[in-house]
Amino acid sequence: MKLFSGFPAGKVSVTPLPNLFFSELCPAIDDLAELKVSLHIFWLIANRQARAPRYVALSELRADRTLMQSLAVSDGKPEEVLARALAAASNRGTLLHHAVGSGDDLYFLNDETGRRAYEKSEAVEETSSLPHKATRESADATVRPNIFVLYEQNIGLLTPMISEEMMQAEQEYPVEWIADAFRIAVKQNKRSWAYVDGILKRMKTEGRGKDSKKRKHWWDDEYDKYVNR
Repeated sequence: MKLFSGFPAGKVSVTPLPNLFFSELCPAIDDLAELKVSLHIFWLIANRQARAPRYVALSELRADRTLMQSLAVSDGKPEEVLARALAAASNRGTLLHHAVGSGDDLYFLNDETGRRAYEKSEAVEETSSLPHKATRESADATVRPNIFVLYEQNIGLLTPMISEEMMQAEQEYPVEWIADAFRIAVKQNKRSWAYVDGILKRMKTEGRGKDSKKRKHWWDDEYDKYVNR
């Protein structure tokens, strides 16, 4: 057994939990993995910055070493334990589960803020599924993976700190910029979030945020500079 040395003296960060969690949820939860995952998601969302999305993506949870190591003590592979725990928490009503076509499902807390965010994501999903005039831009948007999938496919395992930075970037930059930045980093064999973030900042400061004609011209002229610098 690993001994805990105790909480340090002085001011420490805290994660708020509703009283109902202790009076209703905790007595009803009979699976340790479900309890661990539920508490971990409370902690992750409570420590989001104000503008960050109020959900947790499945890829983020799978890349969270602290969580996955804690699930390794349960029977089964950690990924399977995580899937069972998320299903149990969703069935219980602790979490709201939004299935995504890419497989990187989203999980919201079943509180007022989480319900609003969940309803918004469901509305966006319904709108995107309606018949519409096919364009290159809309077709690209339907198949473009989210930022966490891009990271895992091109760089490696996520850490909570990098996840937080990437969620901020997802709020600040259009998705096509992010996809292009990852593409350049791979071509340069500079597989790190710091390099991708640097490209995004250059895009913002050097003109990619101008009108569409300038943006296209800027990218055509500058792409080789990024790749060959």
